[in-house]
Amino acid sequence: MYYIIFDLEWNNTYNYKTKIGINEIIEIGAIKLNQKLEIVDTFKQLIKPKLSKKLGSRFKNLTHITMDEIKENGVDFDTAFNDFALWSREEGNVFMSWSNSDLYTLVFNFREFRGSTNIDFIKRYADAQKYCMSRMNIDNGGNQISLSACAKELEIDIQDDKLHRALTDCYITAFCFRKLYDCSAFKKFVNECDEHFFERLVYKPYFLTPQSSEFDINGVDLICPNCNGEVKVINPFEFSNNSFRTVGACSKCGKKLWVTVRAKRTYDDVIISKRLVPINKKRAKHIN
Repeated sequence: MYYIIFDLEWNNTYNYKTKIGINEIIEIGAIKLNQKLEIVDTFKQLIKPKLSKKLGSRFKNLTHITMDEIKENGVDFDTAFNDFALWSREEGNVFMSWSNSDLYTLVFNFREFRGSTNIDFIKRYADAQKYCMSRMNIDNGGNQISLSACAKELEIDIQDDKLHRALTDCYITAFCFRKLYDCSAFKKFVNECDEHFFERLVYKPYFLTPQSSEFDINGVDLICPNCNGEVKVINPFEFSNNSFRTVGACSKCGKKLWVTVRAKRTYDDVIISKRLVPINKKRAKHIN
């Protein structure tokens, strides 16, 4: 069993066939740690893009990768990830990346280029960023800490001009992970990865409309925030800005309320949110 820390560098491009933007993977780097957290092997590969005709300025400024370098040392997407799968596949391995954005990008590229979100060689995954922030007791106001900021906080020597190359970022992640490693604490961050795990990762939730067969606005229970009485709608619901809106009146206290309901389809469920706000007395008099 090994810990596989991987990092991806990608170029933002556009697929004119599917008419969507995509972060196309250009480089993958990975480090293999044994159970003593010793580095026992590394993996690095440039990938020839299928969609990118040129590299974006932001990508070039961050990575200093050039098209000439890719043409000379790169391989196609399938070859790169077949090789990576062979290099990293072993029973019980735990894969890690700094935040799950790399995993998200990897799954999205698999779906785009292989027609499947299932990355069968990744059976267990942990977000190294989330783990490190937990161990450092960092509450960054909901914001994530960058890899370089984490390394500096842990007094790990880094060269800023070497960041944003895949293998270099793997080394820094490994040093942070090693400094903060606790076996029992880490186990809580390890996810078992079946095909639903990857599908859920890239699933885009969306709001349901009146045309949706998954949601009936007239079946939603409305409760008065003032007295917990049942609220009856006065006018039919109207739909705008992804919300069902109407005016209601409490059958118990008689208050009139603005009613807003939203229904969002997630991978697992339909989540309903409700907001009921009392209407001021002057305005309420004119509502029938």
